[in-house]
Amino acid sequence: MDINLVEWIEEHWMIRPVIQYKIFYSVLVILVLSGLRYIANKLIYRTVNDVKVRYQWRNGIKNTVYVLTIVIILTIWMENIDSLATFLGLVSAGLAIALQTPIVNLAGYLFIIIRKPFEVGDRIQIGEHAGDVIDIRFFQFTINEIGNWVDADQSTGRIIHIPNGQVFRISQANYNQGFSHLWHEIGVMVTFESDWQKAKSILEEIINKHADQLSERAEQKLLEASKKFLIFYSQLTPFIYIKVKDSGVMLTIRYLTLPKRKRITEHKIWEDILNRFAREDDVDFAYPTQRIYYNLKEGKPGTKPPGET
Repeated sequence: MDINLVEWIEEHWMIRPVIQYKIFYSVLVILVLSGLRYIANKLIYRTVNDVKVRYQWRNGIKNTVYVLTIVIILTIWMENIDSLATFLGLVSAGLAIALQTPIVNLAGYLFIIIRKPFEVGDRIQIGEHAGDVIDIRFFQFTINEIGNWVDADQSTGRIIHIPNGQVFRISQANYNQGFSHLWHEIGVMVTFESDWQKAKSILEEIINKHADQLSERAEQKLLEASKKFLIFYSQLTPFIYIKVKDSGVMLTIRYLTLPKRKRITEHKIWEDILNRFAREDDVDFAYPTQRIYYNLKEGKPGTKPPGET
């Protein structure tokens, strides 16, 4: 800084030269680090095409700049190392009492970054909230909400900010971590008079059309997950379970799907089911109805009362 300018500021603004120099170097540090962050972000956008990797680099650079700025400015303003240690000790004690919640959230951030219960891009559920993680910051993470008043696991359009400290209080469900696929079931009920074996064959044909290739990918993902978690399934191919209900025969399709494709695959499967059943005269959907069953006319011979024909 110019000597004349320093003297002029001291005379008119009553700011000692040592304070002026500290202010000057503090502003210089902020400008230099901000410029370096800007240049680094430009390079990342030019060289990295993957959105998730780009976000991770941008977020890492931002956090690094914040930490460096704080450390360097504290060093400028502290007279010596001893006073710096004393100052940090007093600040830590005060923060522990007055800022308990933010500290817990900061600890939650460290837990998320180190332990990785979820990452940006994962679909999770924490408490009553479910959605896709779109941002993770020092004190909160953000999800793009799914479900709620919207049928199936699709976006509501709302953004929810959740404090990081919630990871210590509420269990989290991760749709993507470990085994990347979900088991999904579709129940199809046919009447007792329908040819349920034929209906089962039709459903097997339809589900194999939509899920065979998915199951092959699922085997590879399961092999990768088994190296980290104790996950084991004896069968990954689609299967149809049969159960008798009050109104008919329930055929339950069980198959694997990706979390974000659950609704679209169910939509395509139901389209094929409706089209195929419409062409079959001996297969019909069941629904709650009332009817009178007259055993003498409709019952099997062995079930009629003695003496009745």
